[in-house]
Amino acid sequence: MQIIIRLLVYIIAGMGAGIGTGLAGLSAAAVISPMLVTFLDFNAYDAIGIALASDVLASAVSAYTYKKNDNLNIRDSLVMLFTVVTVTVIGSFLASFMPDSTMGSFAVYTTTLLGIKFIVKPVMNTKQTNENKTKKQKIIQSIAAGTVIGFICGFVGAGGGMMMLLILTSVLGYELKTAVGTSVFIMTFTALTGAVSHFAIADGISDIPALVCCIVFTLAGARIAALFANKADTKTLNRVTGIVLTVLGVSMIAVKAIK
Repeated sequence: MQIIIRLLVYIIAGMGAGIGTGLAGLSAAAVISPMLVTFLDFNAYDAIGIALASDVLASAVSAYTYKKNDNLNIRDSLVMLFTVVTVTVIGSFLASFMPDSTMGSFAVYTTTLLGIKFIVKPVMNTKQTNENKTKKQKIIQSIAAGTVIGFICGFVGAGGGMMMLLILTSVLGYELKTAVGTSVFIMTFTALTGAVSHFAIADGISDIPALVCCIVFTLAGARIAALFANKADTKTLNRVTGIVLTVLGVSMIAVKAIK
């Protein structure tokens, strides 16, 4: 019975994470980390490592799908990518000194708040919004944003996904689909860096079955969601993503309260 429960959590966490990645460029850690910590009492640091590893292929497949649909801005994302990857290593090291409760709670409440944000205030930018900025403005903003995102990626295992989407749309003015495509492209590298750093610091992988299951189901969910996202309208993307994250977040908060 215990094995079945664990498998169900892996499936729900993986598919939920994959859907979040493919739909809105969110990191698998927004779902996998808090679910493993909340429902299976995983060590938060180990859960983050598994979530980051699950992000790699899911983000790569999603990025490919968005690129095929002309919704990926690789050129403008390279400066941010370099900054994010560099700072991710630092954040990952610092995370090893944080208490499990602090890291787990951060992910749970952030998931809920971000979900509500998508529902209440959807992102409705157009592709022209970002084009009005000068090259210098884009570089400075990309470095600043990359520093924040990289730290969050390594520190709480979020792959930078949640903050990256907010920054790309709110600060850099990206249209939602382009922001998602750019987000998953960068996350492919940040998640890989974060996962390697986590496992190296932790001296290996603590739960291989959990890792394999989460990777497989996250990849499947991301592929399906990315195909849907590139055909759906912006308002639908905001609403669906917001509902999914809010339901997951509230559920995990309720379980933590009961415990």
